[in-house]
Amino acid sequence: MKRGQSPTVRQRELATQLRRLRTEAGLSVAEVAKALLCSPTKVSRIETGHRSASLRDVRDLCDLYRITDPDQREHLMTLAREAKQRAWWQEGEVPYSAFVGLETEATSIIDYDSAVVPGLLQTADYARAIEEAGVPPLGPDRVKRNIEARLTRQKILTQDDPPRFRAILDEAVLHRKVGGADVMRAQLQHVIEMTDLPNVTVQVIPYDLGAHPALDSTFTILDFGNPDLSDVVYVEGLIGFVFLERPHDLEKYRQVAEYLRDRALSPEGSVDLIAKVADALGR
Repeated sequence: MKRGQSPTVRQRELATQLRRLRTEAGLSVAEVAKALLCSPTKVSRIETGHRSASLRDVRDLCDLYRITDPDQREHLMTLAREAKQRAWWQEGEVPYSAFVGLETEATSIIDYDSAVVPGLLQTADYARAIEEAGVPPLGPDRVKRNIEARLTRQKILTQDDPPRFRAILDEAVLHRKVGGADVMRAQLQHVIEMTDLPNVTVQVIPYDLGAHPALDSTFTILDFGNPDLSDVVYVEGLIGFVFLERPHDLEKYRQVAEYLRDRALSPEGSVDLIAKVADALGR
Protein backbone atom coordinates (compact mmCIF):
# COMPACT_ATOMS: atom_id res chain seq x y z
CA MET A 1 0.00 0.00 0.00
CA LYS A 2 1.40 3.37 -1.04
CA ARG A 3 1.98 6.17 1.42
CA GLY A 4 -1.18 8.22 1.84
CA GLN A 5 -3.47 5.19 1.73
CA SER A 6 -3.18 3.81 5.26
CA PRO A 7 -6.60 3.60 6.99
CA THR A 8 -4.78 3.63 10.34
CA VAL A 9 -3.15 6.96 9.56
CA ARG A 10 -6.29 8.47 8.01
CA GLN A 11 -8.14 7.71 11.25
CA ARG A 12 -5.44 9.41 13.32
CA GLU A 13 -5.39 12.40 10.97
CA LEU A 14 -9.17 12.77 11.21
CA ALA A 15 -8.96 12.48 15.00
CA THR A 16 -6.39 15.28 15.19
CA GLN A 17 -8.43 17.60 13.01
CA LEU A 18 -11.69 16.95 14.87
CA ARG A 19 -10.00 17.58 18.21
CA ARG A 20 -8.57 20.86 16.92
CA LEU A 21 -11.96 21.96 15.55
CA ARG A 22 -13.65 21.25 18.89
CA THR A 23 -11.03 23.29 20.71
CA GLU A 24 -11.40 26.16 18.25
CA ALA A 25 -15.17 26.03 18.75
CA GLY A 26 -14.64 26.43 22.50
CA LEU A 27 -16.53 23.24 23.37
CA SER A 28 -15.70 20.56 25.92
CA VAL A 29 -15.93 16.83 25.26
CA ALA A 30 -18.95 16.69 27.56
CA GLU A 31 -20.71 19.47 25.64
CA VAL A 32 -20.11 17.73 22.32
CA ALA A 33 -21.37 14.44 23.71
CA LYS A 34 -24.54 16.12 24.98
CA ALA A 35 -25.19 17.75 21.60
CA LEU A 36 -24.65 14.48 19.72
CA LEU A 37 -26.63 12.39 22.24
CA CYS A 38 -23.70 10.07 22.85
CA SER A 39 -21.26 9.33 25.65
CA PRO A 40 -18.19 11.49 26.36
CA THR A 41 -16.17 8.29 26.02
CA LYS A 42 -17.20 7.96 22.38
CA VAL A 43 -16.15 11.53 21.59
CA SER A 44 -12.85 11.07 23.43
CA ARG A 45 -12.06 7.82 21.62
CA ILE A 46 -12.81 9.40 18.24
CA GLU A 47 -10.49 12.30 19.06
CA THR A 48 -7.67 9.99 20.09
CA GLY A 49 -8.04 7.75 17.05
CA HIS A 50 -9.07 4.73 19.10
CA ARG A 51 -12.50 4.64 17.48
CA SER A 52 -13.48 5.33 13.90
CA ALA A 53 -15.95 8.12 13.20
CA SER A 54 -18.94 7.33 11.02
CA LEU A 55 -19.89 9.63 8.16
CA ARG A 56 -22.87 10.72 10.23
CA ASP A 57 -20.57 11.50 13.17
CA VAL A 58 -18.40 13.69 10.96
CA ARG A 59 -21.39 15.43 9.40
CA ASP A 60 -22.90 16.17 12.81
CA LEU A 61 -19.58 17.42 14.18
CA CYS A 62 -19.13 19.72 11.19
CA ASP A 63 -22.57 21.16 11.85
CA LEU A 64 -21.84 21.55 15.56
CA TYR A 65 -18.50 23.24 14.91
CA ARG A 66 -20.12 25.45 12.24
CA ILE A 67 -17.85 24.27 9.45
CA THR A 68 -19.44 25.85 6.38
CA ASP A 69 -16.59 25.57 3.87
CA PRO A 70 -17.72 22.74 1.53
CA ASP A 71 -14.11 21.78 0.71
CA GLN A 72 -13.20 21.43 4.37
CA ARG A 73 -16.32 19.38 5.07
CA GLU A 74 -15.61 17.11 2.11
CA HIS A 75 -11.99 16.68 3.21
CA LEU A 76 -13.12 15.47 6.63
CA MET A 77 -15.70 13.16 5.07
CA THR A 78 -13.04 11.76 2.75
CA LEU A 79 -10.76 11.02 5.70
CA ALA A 80 -13.65 9.19 7.39
CA ARG A 81 -14.31 7.12 4.26
CA GLU A 82 -10.65 6.23 3.81
CA ALA A 83 -10.36 5.29 7.49
CA LYS A 84 -13.05 2.67 6.89
CA GLN A 85 -11.08 0.91 4.16
CA ARG A 86 -9.42 -2.42 4.90
CA ALA A 87 -5.67 -2.83 4.46
CA TRP A 88 -3.70 -6.06 4.27
CA TRP A 89 -2.50 -5.79 7.88
CA GLN A 90 -6.12 -5.62 9.09
CA GLU A 91 -6.96 -9.00 7.59
CA GLY A 92 -6.43 -12.09 9.73
CA GLU A 93 -4.08 -12.01 12.70
CA VAL A 94 -1.21 -9.75 11.68
CA PRO A 95 0.99 -9.07 14.72
CA TYR A 96 1.07 -5.44 15.86
CA SER A 97 -1.29 -4.34 13.08
CA ALA A 98 -1.64 -0.84 14.56
CA PHE A 99 2.12 -0.33 14.31
CA VAL A 100 2.23 -1.70 10.76
CA GLY A 101 -0.49 0.74 9.75
CA LEU A 102 1.61 3.65 10.99
CA GLU A 103 4.92 2.31 9.68
CA THR A 104 3.44 2.13 6.18
CA GLU A 105 3.05 5.90 6.02
CA ALA A 106 6.14 7.09 7.88
CA THR A 107 8.57 9.29 5.97
CA SER A 108 11.41 8.47 8.36
CA ILE A 109 11.99 5.46 10.62
CA ILE A 110 14.71 5.16 13.25
CA ASP A 111 14.94 1.70 14.77
CA TYR A 112 17.18 0.83 17.72
CA ASP A 113 17.56 -2.86 18.60
CA SER A 114 19.65 -4.37 21.35
CA ALA A 115 19.00 -8.07 20.67
CA VAL A 116 17.64 -8.83 17.18
CA VAL A 117 17.84 -7.58 13.62
CA PRO A 118 14.94 -5.17 12.90
CA GLY A 119 11.91 -6.74 11.24
CA LEU A 120 12.36 -4.63 8.10
CA LEU A 121 15.77 -6.23 7.54
CA GLN A 122 15.08 -9.84 8.56
CA THR A 123 15.37 -12.80 6.22
CA ALA A 124 12.59 -15.39 6.20
CA ASP A 125 14.79 -18.00 7.92
CA TYR A 126 15.88 -15.58 10.65
CA ALA A 127 12.28 -14.51 11.22
CA ARG A 128 11.21 -18.16 11.39
CA ALA A 129 13.79 -18.92 14.07
CA ILE A 130 12.46 -16.04 16.17
CA GLU A 131 8.82 -17.04 15.69
CA GLU A 132 9.53 -20.69 16.55
CA ALA A 133 11.30 -19.66 19.77
CA GLY A 134 8.10 -18.21 21.24
CA VAL A 135 6.62 -19.41 24.54
CA PRO A 136 4.09 -20.91 24.36
CA PRO A 137 5.08 -22.17 20.91
CA LEU A 138 3.10 -20.99 17.91
CA GLY A 139 1.55 -23.45 15.48
CA PRO A 140 3.12 -23.81 12.01
CA ASP A 141 0.27 -21.92 10.30
CA ARG A 142 0.63 -18.95 12.64
CA VAL A 143 4.41 -18.94 12.19
CA LYS A 144 3.94 -18.92 8.42
CA ARG A 145 1.44 -16.03 8.56
CA ASN A 146 3.70 -13.98 10.81
CA ILE A 147 6.67 -14.45 8.49
CA GLU A 148 4.61 -13.53 5.43
CA ALA A 149 3.41 -10.38 7.20
CA ARG A 150 6.98 -9.41 8.06
CA LEU A 151 8.18 -9.89 4.49
CA THR A 152 5.23 -7.86 3.18
CA ARG A 153 6.12 -5.03 5.57
CA GLN A 154 9.61 -4.90 4.09
CA LYS A 155 8.28 -3.79 0.70
CA ILE A 156 8.04 -0.21 1.98
CA LEU A 157 11.84 0.06 1.73
CA THR A 158 11.81 -0.49 -2.04
CA GLN A 159 8.52 1.18 -2.98
CA ASP A 160 8.30 4.48 -4.83
CA ASP A 161 9.13 7.34 -2.44
CA PRO A 162 10.30 4.99 0.34
CA PRO A 163 10.88 6.13 3.93
CA ARG A 164 14.37 6.91 5.19
CA PHE A 165 15.29 3.99 7.41
CA ARG A 166 18.11 4.08 9.96
CA ALA A 167 18.78 0.92 11.95
CA ILE A 168 21.03 1.26 14.99
CA LEU A 169 22.09 -2.14 16.31
CA ASP A 170 23.96 -3.13 19.42
CA GLU A 171 26.92 -5.30 18.48
CA ALA A 172 25.32 -8.13 20.44
CA VAL A 173 22.77 -8.45 17.61
CA LEU A 174 25.54 -9.57 15.27
CA HIS A 175 26.87 -12.31 17.53
CA ARG A 176 23.65 -14.00 18.62
CA LYS A 177 23.36 -17.05 16.34
CA VAL A 178 19.63 -16.91 15.74
CA GLY A 179 18.73 -20.03 13.75
CA GLY A 180 22.31 -21.29 13.76
CA ALA A 181 25.50 -20.18 12.02
CA ASP A 182 24.26 -20.59 8.44
CA VAL A 183 21.03 -18.66 9.01
CA MET A 184 22.88 -15.94 10.89
CA ARG A 185 25.55 -15.57 8.23
CA ALA A 186 22.89 -15.22 5.52
CA GLN A 187 21.08 -12.69 7.69
CA LEU A 188 24.16 -10.55 8.16
CA GLN A 189 24.90 -10.69 4.43
CA HIS A 190 21.34 -9.56 3.76
CA VAL A 191 21.76 -6.58 6.08
CA ILE A 192 24.88 -5.58 4.14
CA GLU A 193 23.01 -5.89 0.84
CA MET A 194 20.16 -3.72 2.14
CA THR A 195 22.60 -0.89 2.89
CA ASP A 196 23.07 -0.54 -0.87
CA LEU A 197 19.64 1.11 -0.93
CA PRO A 198 20.03 4.90 -0.76
CA ASN A 199 17.32 5.19 1.90
CA VAL A 200 18.74 2.54 4.25
CA THR A 201 21.48 3.22 6.81
CA VAL A 202 22.78 0.71 9.34
CA GLN A 203 25.05 1.56 12.25
CA VAL A 204 26.46 -0.70 14.95
CA ILE A 205 27.15 0.30 18.54
CA PRO A 206 30.41 -1.48 19.41
CA TYR A 207 30.98 -3.29 22.67
CA ASP A 208 33.75 -0.83 23.39
CA LEU A 209 31.22 1.93 23.99
CA GLY A 210 30.25 0.24 27.23
CA ALA A 211 27.08 1.44 28.95
CA HIS A 212 24.71 3.71 27.06
CA PRO A 213 21.20 5.12 27.69
CA ALA A 214 19.37 2.48 25.63
CA LEU A 215 21.27 -0.57 26.85
CA ASP A 216 18.12 -2.33 28.09
CA SER A 217 15.67 -0.92 25.56
CA THR A 218 14.34 -1.32 22.03
CA PHE A 219 12.38 1.39 20.26
CA THR A 220 11.26 2.75 16.91
CA ILE A 221 10.67 6.42 16.07
CA LEU A 222 8.17 7.07 13.28
CA ASP A 223 8.15 10.51 11.65
CA PHE A 224 5.28 11.41 9.31
CA GLY A 225 6.20 14.87 8.09
CA ASN A 226 2.55 15.89 8.50
CA PRO A 227 1.37 18.67 10.84
CA ASP A 228 -1.92 16.83 11.33
CA LEU A 229 -0.13 13.71 12.58
CA SER A 230 1.94 13.54 15.73
CA ASP A 231 5.14 11.53 15.37
CA VAL A 232 5.24 8.33 17.39
CA VAL A 233 7.68 6.29 19.44
CA TYR A 234 6.88 2.58 19.46
CA VAL A 235 8.22 0.51 22.36
CA GLU A 236 7.72 -3.24 22.22
CA GLY A 237 7.84 -5.61 25.18
CA LEU A 238 7.37 -9.28 25.94
CA ILE A 239 3.58 -9.15 26.22
CA GLY A 240 2.65 -6.00 24.36
CA PHE A 241 3.64 -2.57 23.15
CA VAL A 242 3.01 1.11 23.76
CA PHE A 243 2.85 4.18 21.54
CA LEU A 244 4.33 7.38 22.97
CA GLU A 245 3.19 10.67 21.44
CA ARG A 246 3.70 13.34 24.09
CA PRO A 247 6.25 15.96 23.00
CA HIS A 248 8.37 15.33 26.11
CA ASP A 249 8.56 11.59 25.39
CA LEU A 250 9.33 12.15 21.71
CA GLU A 251 12.11 14.57 22.55
CA LYS A 252 13.66 12.15 25.05
CA TYR A 253 13.80 9.33 22.51
CA ARG A 254 15.09 11.63 19.79
CA GLN A 255 17.91 12.70 22.09
CA VAL A 256 18.80 9.08 22.82
CA ALA A 257 18.67 8.17 19.12
CA GLU A 258 20.98 11.09 18.32
CA TYR A 259 23.34 10.04 21.12
CA LEU A 260 23.50 6.49 19.75
CA ARG A 261 23.92 7.64 16.15
CA ASP A 262 26.84 9.89 17.06
CA ARG A 263 28.64 7.19 19.07
CA ALA A 264 27.96 4.21 16.84
CA LEU A 265 30.40 3.15 14.16
CA SER A 266 30.06 5.01 10.87
CA PRO A 267 27.85 3.32 8.26
CA GLU A 268 31.00 2.20 6.42
CA GLY A 269 32.66 0.96 9.61
CA SER A 270 29.46 -0.82 10.60
CA VAL A 271 29.29 -2.69 7.29
CA ASP A 272 32.93 -3.72 7.72
CA LEU A 273 32.21 -5.12 11.19
CA ILE A 274 29.08 -6.95 10.00
CA ALA A 275 31.07 -8.48 7.14
CA LYS A 276 33.82 -9.55 9.54
CA VAL A 277 31.34 -11.31 11.83
CA ALA A 278 29.61 -12.95 8.85
CA ASP A 279 32.94 -14.25 7.52
CA ALA A 280 33.79 -15.72 10.92
CA LEU A 281 30.51 -17.64 10.91
CA GLY A 282 31.52 -19.31 7.66
CA ARG A 283 34.64 -20.90 9.08
